[in-house]
Amino acid sequence: MKLYYAPGACSLGIHALLEESGQPYEAEWLKIREGAQFKPEFTSINSKSKVPTLVRDDGSVVTEFPAIAYWIAAKFPAAKLMPATAEDQARAIEVTDYCVATLHMQAFSRMFRPENYAPSAGDHEAVKEKGKEMYLKGLAWLDKAIEGKQYMAGDSFSFGDAAPFYVIFWAKERMKLDLPKNVAAYYERLLARPAIAKAMKDEGLLAA
Repeated sequence: MKLYYAPGACSLGIHALLEESGQPYEAEWLKIREGAQFKPEFTSINSKSKVPTLVRDDGSVVTEFPAIAYWIAAKFPAAKLMPATAEDQARAIEVTDYCVATLHMQAFSRMFRPENYAPSAGDHEAVKEKGKEMYLKGLAWLDKAIEGKQYMAGDSFSFGDAAPFYVIFWAKERMKLDLPKNVAAYYERLLARPAIAKAMKDEGLLAA
């Protein structure tokens, strides 16, 4: 398998899942700041021009964070990344979708790229504030969702923890936001996992 990623991007969550899977894979840094995602070498693989992108051993390609995360969990059952019950599987999908579709694509998108929402530079701060408001609401939801649990789908790490990991990483490390109590403890548990620490080191996000 080959994962195309950008350091610290949402692909970090998939990078961590691949480490958790215990399967051999190659990680290739797609230099999106240089426009590599728009070059034929990559668009021939993923015409959406985005990460994460996973090329499987048979040459087929899976795109979109939720699909890749679910596939890794389903494909490699020995890693126990798929929650055991239908209820917990639903919760894993629920939190994945919320983190990707709402917190990433709505909240962080406004904070990182306000020009996509308002052509006038004078409106950019208001756009960023709206994004922050949306994310703080999301943090409160995550704090409630993790209350009394070790991980999002129960007491075992699953694919449902990959998306929360990267959006909390963005909040803590990029935006320097204070994390609520339960989320802060959850984030520390995630960072303590050897697979997550390795993915972060490999992306240059932690000291070697």
